[in-house]
Amino acid sequence: MTSRFCKLSKEESSFVGVKALTAVKTMVAVGDNEFRLRRKVAAWGIHLLTASGVVLGFLAILAIFEGQWQIAMALMLITTIIDGFDGALSRLVRVKEVLPGFDGALLDNIVDFMTYVLVPAIFIFQANLVPEAWLVVVPAIILLSSSYQFAQEDAKTEDHFFKGFPSYWNIVIIYFVLLGTSPIFNLAVLLACGIMVFVPIKYLYPSRMTVGRGITVTLTVLWVGVMGLLIWQYPMLNQWLIGASLFYVAYYVIYSLYANVRPLTKRPLNKPQRRPRRK
Repeated sequence: MTSRFCKLSKEESSFVGVKALTAVKTMVAVGDNEFRLRRKVAAWGIHLLTASGVVLGFLAILAIFEGQWQIAMALMLITTIIDGFDGALSRLVRVKEVLPGFDGALLDNIVDFMTYVLVPAIFIFQANLVPEAWLVVVPAIILLSSSYQFAQEDAKTEDHFFKGFPSYWNIVIIYFVLLGTSPIFNLAVLLACGIMVFVPIKYLYPSRMTVGRGITVTLTVLWVGVMGLLIWQYPMLNQWLIGASLFYVAYYVIYSLYANVRPLTKRPLNKPQRRPRRK
């Protein structure tokens, strides 16, 4: 009886063990599926966030045609904010791995061209920001030069810089409107920026920097806040806020120039990512 009882117990134990192992595997599989589903939802959510820039750009165009400069500038700033952190979210969630069949980079370029290039070009024409004889010519220059830049394979370099003026036309236009600069001055600045698109100078890519990223990102966030206040107060002009915002512009330009000089004598300012060695 004892032997038979022991034998039965072992069989029962084995059966229970198999059942428990199966249950654990099922739980792990369910948990893994839930995790994958959450990652897909997060990935699509990030793409939707990026794509929202197209809608905001369209609303900005409507505001421009209605002469609502303040609303248009606010929408342009919001699209810039979204563009500033959606890439970081994509890398955090590893969107390329989760949705390999969807080209997020292409989507980003489509949205950026509309919000950084097309909307400002329309703003220039509708708000008469340049002399009348140049109202069509300047937007055409902006559209063509930016089309060239967006089509360049190394528009964003391997060491995480922009090559050539990075089509910050929206920021330039916002400053023109806030400061009320003259059409002649605006024309000179826009033509200079159009030329700089073709000059292979590196410009900072704040969210992808590896050296000096902390201070640059901090200043960028503060600059966004200051610009938001300036747009909120428009057409009132706070000289201190203007000075603070222009300080960031000077920092960006000077640091970008420094980044072009430093690699001549020292290591690059932004380290290219090391490729894993083949075993």
